Amino acid sequence: MSDIGRLLDIESIRLDESADDWRAAITCAGGLLERQGAISGAYTRAMIAGVEKNGPYIVVAPGFAFAHARSSEAVHRTAMSWVRLAHPVEFGHASNDPVTLVVALSAKDQKEHLRAMRQLATLLASPGTRTALDRAATPEEVLVLLAEDSPASRPGAAATGSASSASATAEAAPAAPAPAVAATEPATEPATESRNKILTVCGNGLGTSLFLKNTLEQVLDRWGWSPYLTVEATDTISARGKAKEADVILTSGEIARALGDVGVPVKVIQNFTSTTELDAAMRELYDV
Repeated sequence: MSDIGRLLDIESIRLDESADDWRAAITCAGGLLERQGAISGAYTRAMIAGVEKNGPYIVVAPGFAFAHARSSEAVHRTAMSWVRLAHPVEFGHASNDPVTLVVALSAKDQKEHLRAMRQLATLLASPGTRTALDRAATPEEVLVLLAEDSPASRPGAAATGSASSASATAEAAPAAPAPAVAATEPATEPATESRNKILTVCGNGLGTSLFLKNTLEQVLDRWGWSPYLTVEATDTISARGKAKEADVILTSGEIARALGDVGVPVKVIQNFTSTTELDAAMRELYDV
């Protein structure tokens, strides 16, 4: 059984559910976790409150929202739910709306769900797998697809939007292991020496930032830079204190606005599952 399969119960999968708006969509995903005893209603309310406070930062890829909140007493165990909507719903995201898939996570701690998150990010980055998931007829079929070894996760394959762009990116991978960072907006001063750390940031530090971390690590693995750069997923509060330790912060537009000027470059990423976008961002940020 895959790590996703350990967290996602068949009773927590709903296909072609109706939701009038994004709050109803999150309520549906949270309700599935409530009925499984994984959370109390307070956690569902916290997921909604997070979007009300921070904006649609949980919409991390086209058509996909990853609902979550901070770990609390409202979380009884680590679990996931899967809701495919009958009709697309607007969350207010500039480039990734409308949403057709909402996955909710309840995390009891910072570690138990990490492998499942990596698998999910890789699977959703594969166009073929995503299409198959959108067409799945039953919850059982969804679980089978999530348990499969997607092309994106096989050794030597790249999880990008197209095979041709993946191949071109891999062939052009830079060889320099310790680049100098080039400052980009909204940094106040250019950095002349790499600190060898990148922060990926979300409101809670355990959900969307992990998606971004996982995708970035795929790019670094391909480049051969993984031994030289540390990627840390964190929350907005911690990011302000850790910013000076990092070369750059990668995050969503909503979180970037909340962070403001932290003294290092803050790069907005639209699709957290796209290695193509992360590859291009790294080439802009580093002296490649």
